Amino acid sequence: MNVEDQKRAAAAAALDYIKPDMVVGVGTGSTTNYFIDLLATVKGRIEGAVASSEASAVRLKQHRIQVFDLNSVGELDLYVDGADESNKFLQLIKGGGAALTREKITAAASRVFVCIADQRKYVDILGTFPLPVEVIPMARSYVAREIKKLGGNPVLREKVTTDNGNIVLDIHNLQITEPIKLEQAINQLAGVVTVGLFARRPADVLILGTDNGVKTYRRD
Repeated sequence: MNVEDQKRAAAAAALDYIKPDMVVGVGTGSTTNYFIDLLATVKGRIEGAVASSEASAVRLKQHRIQVFDLNSVGELDLYVDGADESNKFLQLIKGGGAALTREKITAAASRVFVCIADQRKYVDILGTFPLPVEVIPMARSYVAREIKKLGGNPVLREKVTTDNGNIVLDIHNLQITEPIKLEQAINQLAGVVTVGLFARRPADVLILGTDNGVKTYRRD
């Protein structure tokens, strides 16, 4: 299968986690877009969805799937989203689509987090994909200086503003051998909204589309 077929196959496999009358948390990105389109084929079975970005909300509404505010539904049974990288512990780098904060909130509010991805995203050590950090604009220089002390090379993502009105710094040249420790260190920097490391709350299930079909990994 080519990459797009792998994404579509992973998205299709995630439909198995849909239960009647649930509100589904839905992430952001190209693989998640396949899931949204497939979710439309079973929309009669669900109450609706919570979207992690304005872009995903628009796509859901185009399929006439009701979109709820997270505050109105409380804890979610299921959250389905993609990833930029995953290790064997199902710890993730996310935020390539600049929706990392709302994605992290939705994941935290969900009982089960199913990550869908193509086989390129499965890595031994996180960090080849630049690690996104959402930052309040006035803190950009300070946060960049502090990140350099942690061994990373922060680069402003040009012409990008998050749905929350903030900027994104992408951290290059990292080998993330202690994801939880780094997530905590970056999150503690004044001016950081959140970092795109999903290590303290990793995925529960990783569905990978591969050349040999779909493979499913579950967190112990």
